[in-house]
Amino acid sequence: MGKGTGRGTARVASGNPTGLPEVLPAARMPHPVRRNLQIATLAALMAAGCGHEIGDSCEIGTDCSPNGDRICDTKSPGGYCTIQGCDHDSCPEEAICVSFFTGTSSNRSCTTNDECTVDELCSLSGWCAPRSAEVRYCMKSCGGSGDCREDYECRDEALMIEHGGQPVLDPDRAAPENLPKFCAPAP
Repeated sequence: MGKGTGRGTARVASGNPTGLPEVLPAARMPHPVRRNLQIATLAALMAAGCGHEIGDSCEIGTDCSPNGDRICDTKSPGGYCTIQGCDHDSCPEEAICVSFFTGTSSNRSCTTNDECTVDELCSLSGWCAPRSAEVRYCMKSCGGSGDCREDYECRDEALMIEHGGQPVLDPDRAAPENLPKFCAPAP
C-alpha cells in the first residue's frame, strides 16, 4: 500500500511499516470531535477543583478535598467532611472548631479551667477532662436543625452538654452569651 492523499487511499504515516491509517492530531480533528474533547477536558478540570464543604456526606477523604486537607469521618452517618486538629480561627467560613473529649473525665466538677489541674480542661458538662483526651474537628455551623442533613442535629448548649462537643472559643475574647451551634450526628 503506497502513500497517498487522494480519495479511496489511506494516508500512511512515515515509520508505519504496517500501513495503518494516520491518526489526526486534535487540532486537525473535525470540529464536533474537537468540541467534545474540549468539553470533556473542561469537565475534568472542574471536577478536580471541586471539594465538599464541612459537614457534607462522603465515603473517602478525596470526596471532601482532592488536596488532602480534609478528611471523611466514616463513623458518622453517611460520612462527614471535616478537618481534624483545628483551632478557634482555623476552620472554613461555613464551620466552627469543636472540641470533643474521648474517654472518661475526672470526678471533679468545675465551672472554669482554673478549678482543674494544669493538664485538664473544664468541659461544658462541668467535669475536669484530661487535655490529652481532647480531639478537635471543624463542624458545620447551624442556626437550627433545618440547617443540618438527615440524621444530624443542630447542637445548642443543652444538646452539647447532653451529647458532647463544645465550640473552641478565642481565648483572648469573652465567651459569647450564646455559644455557636454546630451540626453533629443525632444519637
